[in-house]
Amino acid sequence: MPPLRLMIVVLIIVAVVVTALLTWQAVKPSAPNVPAPDYWPTTGWRTATAESHGFDSAIMAEGLRSIVKDGTKLHSLLVVSGGDVLLDAYFYPYDGSVVHDQASVTKSVMTTLIGIAADQGKLDLDAPVLSFFPGRAVANRDARKERITVRHLTSNTAGMECIHHPDEPTNRAMHASPDWVQFALDLPMVAEPGTSFAYCSPGMHLLSAILQQATGMTTLEFARANLFEPLGIRDVQWPPDPQGITNGHGELYLRPHDMAKLGFLWLHDGQWDGQQIVSPEWVRAASQSQIGTGPEYAEDYGYGMWIGRPDEELTYFAADGRGGQRILVIPSMDLIVVTTGGGFNFDDVGKYLVAAIGNTNPLPDNPSGVADLQKAMAEVVQPPAAQPVPALPDVAKLISRTTYFFDDNPYRLASLRMDFDGSAEATVYMTYYDDTPDRVGAVGLDGQYRLTEVLESPAEKFPMGMRGAWSDEQTFVLDYNEVASPNALLLRAHFDGKHVTIEGPGIDWEGTVVFEGREK
Repeated sequence: MPPLRLMIVVLIIVAVVVTALLTWQAVKPSAPNVPAPDYWPTTGWRTATAESHGFDSAIMAEGLRSIVKDGTKLHSLLVVSGGDVLLDAYFYPYDGSVVHDQASVTKSVMTTLIGIAADQGKLDLDAPVLSFFPGRAVANRDARKERITVRHLTSNTAGMECIHHPDEPTNRAMHASPDWVQFALDLPMVAEPGTSFAYCSPGMHLLSAILQQATGMTTLEFARANLFEPLGIRDVQWPPDPQGITNGHGELYLRPHDMAKLGFLWLHDGQWDGQQIVSPEWVRAASQSQIGTGPEYAEDYGYGMWIGRPDEELTYFAADGRGGQRILVIPSMDLIVVTTGGGFNFDDVGKYLVAAIGNTNPLPDNPSGVADLQKAMAEVVQPPAAQPVPALPDVAKLISRTTYFFDDNPYRLASLRMDFDGSAEATVYMTYYDDTPDRVGAVGLDGQYRLTEVLESPAEKFPMGMRGAWSDEQTFVLDYNEVASPNALLLRAHFDGKHVTIEGPGIDWEGTVVFEGREK
């Protein structure tokens, strides 16, 4: 989902004010030239102390511990300055050992692949979209739809009716359809292409179909050969739609270190170790505003990238996905910041990290601070100490092995069963109305997650963690966490006779969802 505000930019702005670096604005170049790197992280990143790049490691350590104390759903935080990793933190239960769902960061990768294919002469950015689908009957076809180009799709300016808020209903309808590409092609037109912005996941999925049509390879195959392999990115998940078209708008899974490699590529105008992966012209155009997004969004849009507006103190661009997935690039500071998460507000992180940013010059060596930061990074990835499990309330025995059924609801939850046997674990069974596979797994009652591997599809698997506790005699609070994805929900299940009421966060963490189930 598009960001409401980029935390790191806020951090930098405040730090600049706090440290009185008043000369920065005066010397800020309009198009900064990033120094050529003296190495390429194809096989791994180089590390350096925070102080060597003007950051305070002791304050960083304090910030990491505070993030955990506040329960912020940050999964990882990676800071790369001048090609050196300064901070590489993972937060329980995500430990960085598995790839992480990128959500809409995928769109920035998708458009980069389109740029590569255009550089190779395999497609024309200004070719009509419909020319790639000559055998399809397209609904709502008119002169405006005929004028949609590949370039329009990359900038979300195709002019198709695509509703984003709330909860991306158009995207959800596409996922419920039997043919995603046909669904996207059939969308009605509401504007002349190129004239207005509409965040449109179906349009980005069309790019994947176009790439496959133009190259004869799936988007994943093309990405492996032309982007991932040259950068040393080998551990990837990227599932397809029902017709085998790689998902063009989401569900790319990467490790945080490999996310940073993409940022490093963009930071250096598409060059990697002597090879031009994607043209500098494409990167520069993608990372500059191509369309204003209006008051609904805090940034403008390039080609698959979110762009800081002219009134910002610093020039930046970002690949952004719902729940906190982000690759932020600030060329003037030679800085890349990568985050993954399960739904968090950047302000919740920024208030603890702002003081860590000193200035662009190295700080004095701080061995004790460096040691404390290493200790903090080791701490935050560990589970909390197991807690004694209270005696079960009477209702736990009554509902065990009872299945509750639900009418359709925002979670698409069809049924729920919870079994308690008096141990430190319970077992949960969940089924869904859509094609989501059943969820069956243990629930830690001692404050620690119990992890279960979920096979979402032949091309997509991830760890699922659950823990919970009785908050009163009739209410069980279930902490459901897909660990390596944005899908983390805190659900309250209130049992009343043959009925259960489920309360949880709204989709994309907006508002509250409440719905009821019953025994059959």
